[in-house]
Amino acid sequence: MRAIRRFNVRPVLPEAISDLGVLAGNLRWSWHPPTQDVFRAVDPALWQQVDHDPVRLLSAVSRERLAELAADDAFRTSVAEARRSLEEYLSGERWYARRAGAEAPRSIAYFSPEYGITAVLPQYSGGLGILAGDHLKAASDLGIPLTGVGLLYRHGYFKQSLSRDGWQQETYPVLDPDELPLRMLREADGSRAMVSIALPDGRDLLARIFVASVGRVPLLLLDSDIEENPQHYRDVTDRLYGGNSEHRLRQELLLGIGGVRALRTWSRLTGAPEPEVFHTNEGHAGFLGIERIRELTAAPEGPQLDFDTALEVCRAGTVFTTHTPVPAGIDRFERTLIDQYFGGGSSPAPGVPVDRVLGLGAEDYEGGDAAVFNMAVMGFRLAQRANGVSQLHGQVSRGMFNGLWPAFDEAEVPIGSITNGVHGPTWIAREIFELVAARGADVDGDDTDALWPMVDQVSGREIWDLKRTLRARLVADARARLVRSSVKRGFTRAELGWIDDALDPDVLTIGFARRVPSYKRLTLMLRDPARLKRLLLDPERPIQLVIAGKSHPADDGGKRLIQEMVRFADDPEVRHRIAFLPNYDIAMAQPLYPGCDVWLNNPLRPYEACGTSGMKAALNGGLNLSILDGWWDEWYDGNNGWAIPSADGIEDGDRRDDLEAAALYDLIEHEVAPRFYDVDEEGVPTRWVEMVRHTLKSLGPKVLATRQVRDYVVELYAPAARTARRLNADYSGARDLAAWKQRVTAAWGGVHVEHVESHGQGDTPEVGDTLIVRAFVALDGLSPQDVEVQVVHGRTGAEDVIAQTSVLPMSVTESYEDGRHRFDAELPLDHSGSFGYTVRVVPRNDVLASVAELGLVALP
Repeated sequence: MRAIRRFNVRPVLPEAISDLGVLAGNLRWSWHPPTQDVFRAVDPALWQQVDHDPVRLLSAVSRERLAELAADDAFRTSVAEARRSLEEYLSGERWYARRAGAEAPRSIAYFSPEYGITAVLPQYSGGLGILAGDHLKAASDLGIPLTGVGLLYRHGYFKQSLSRDGWQQETYPVLDPDELPLRMLREADGSRAMVSIALPDGRDLLARIFVASVGRVPLLLLDSDIEENPQHYRDVTDRLYGGNSEHRLRQELLLGIGGVRALRTWSRLTGAPEPEVFHTNEGHAGFLGIERIRELTAAPEGPQLDFDTALEVCRAGTVFTTHTPVPAGIDRFERTLIDQYFGGGSSPAPGVPVDRVLGLGAEDYEGGDAAVFNMAVMGFRLAQRANGVSQLHGQVSRGMFNGLWPAFDEAEVPIGSITNGVHGPTWIAREIFELVAARGADVDGDDTDALWPMVDQVSGREIWDLKRTLRARLVADARARLVRSSVKRGFTRAELGWIDDALDPDVLTIGFARRVPSYKRLTLMLRDPARLKRLLLDPERPIQLVIAGKSHPADDGGKRLIQEMVRFADDPEVRHRIAFLPNYDIAMAQPLYPGCDVWLNNPLRPYEACGTSGMKAALNGGLNLSILDGWWDEWYDGNNGWAIPSADGIEDGDRRDDLEAAALYDLIEHEVAPRFYDVDEEGVPTRWVEMVRHTLKSLGPKVLATRQVRDYVVELYAPAARTARRLNADYSGARDLAAWKQRVTAAWGGVHVEHVESHGQGDTPEVGDTLIVRAFVALDGLSPQDVEVQVVHGRTGAEDVIAQTSVLPMSVTESYEDGRHRFDAELPLDHSGSFGYTVRVVPRNDVLASVAELGLVALP
């Protein structure tokens, strides 16, 4: 029989240990092993049964056990110590207060469609969500005043299992917010705090607000599954990345527009400062800019600015991060759907002209599709500062979106890069912290800076023994997962005796785990199954593979790749050496990364934006074996792993896969395995351990999310806050900037470089000569202060194209009555070889973040 009503009865904790509730309510426990130990001590067996979930643990433990713990002096002391540690963490002065400076923003809002913080809050599908969760954790560790905004999905992403023949199957368990580490945001009278959004079918979409405490960072999650909504509105937050196009649009309207309204409610109720900087993590939340424009132009309590002035205010304080290197990864909607939502009498952004909304997402550039609305394009147009997530991805993004700035070479497209990082305390095995703590390092579970100087103080024997311990833990975890998966697939317990010997804690272990789109090439290692079998079964130097990954439910191609891998792993000849583990999530990942000796990544270059899984392995002494893509292209140095040669330029996909698979097999057979098994008289592979040591020292400080978030503060957040303050003071700066842009844009058709002349280098130029460049420029009513005339110079290649360009500003030396001006510059010739130059005119305003911002340039 089904219950007609369901609710959650919260436990009543004895006063002496009531702080357990406080500890469970802050997700810092998920990366703080001493706090986890407190919960484990409540009931070790139950802690395992509830999958290390403190909220479920406290709901399930008996009243008798709680009373027993309340009378235990040692346990009460451990709870008090954990609470003291949390309070010190939450209130102590951290990096941001000491180092960020007065110009740093007072508050930052961070929007993402998914967050991977802990397995007990399953609101993530893959790398984007894990990155967002690590961003929040690192911001907390650094004391950055950041607030996260997202959606609370009733079903999360999905749980993955396998059929008997290896086909991915999805289930969508219902998540009860009362059983999650969340609290509902309430008004002063105790009622639920709500946001509402007008939609074209005549009823407002309503959502309540839940708050997750991620250390010092609040994460606001909007939930539309409430009785006041009709069913199709309740389903807006049903699952991550599900539904049709209109369903996705409603989700993104709630995330962007509803998210800004939730932030305003949060500030009103808590006194938190209003955000000065808004960071859009991928284009899903792009409508936040539309809501901010509405606040400035059409809200009764707003300043009633015109659209262009409001746009400048919005852009100044907005940062947009793109994560996809492929157009297929970008959300695009039919323009007619956007017009339907914003153009009627019941608009989610009333008072904002629909034609201006449509213009922000228009693909009105060569090769664009005039019928679609592009969320990434809107993201770039609503943000003054934008970045990719690795150096290579920044380069790829500049090429992808060059059409938005067609007058500029790809290198000058205003998309920078900040390489992703991962949260050390979450992903580094606690045994590593314990090893260095035993040597006196000051490691408290939130800071990893003390690790790297200690690496050289640990002997090779200790490093090798530690890796063996971590490998053994992975083997035990993998065997348990194989049993559960096999039973669910329909195998009987009598058929599963082989799992007792599956995998081996003394065999070279290679890990591969990620989402399963085609470009990540899950099955590249299967191109030559016979050769892979030989590597797995080598009598002297065997390898073993631990593999995991989910395919999007609608991607049958990805599911076929999983099935191919599972069928290979089911082969009785090799099944003790290769395991596919279903339902890849944070709980699986945490023993997986430390337990692997090598982390394999073989995407189709350059389609891996960053790929942080290999970073997590590196932090645990794993060596990367990867295509030079994403972060590995940037930080591979020849001694911290291996680079798989990529067959760039070969258009035949099968041939390219064959070549790169062969290179992978060769590396494993001739370099990786021999080095792992080449041991000294003590049984330690000395050269391998030195690579591990070098990996920890060279990559450890680089791949951390704390480094990443500090980069965001210095390179993006602080500059955005400075510009926002300048424009927002009384909005006069924004009005002036909007008027200046309109004036410059209107006059630009009359801007010309009429004549260029040079002298000073002689007939045979030599290094050390000075080239005098003179340009005569017509500005058609603009003043010399409105522009910058530049000499662009560098080495020349084919067809006189200037490569590795440098820019030298020119000075105005004469002005004439007809609006013409002369600009001069002295250019030292400081290198030999081919040399070329040209002159260009670009708009100049000290509020611009880039000379390319307006997309205007005049050339001879």
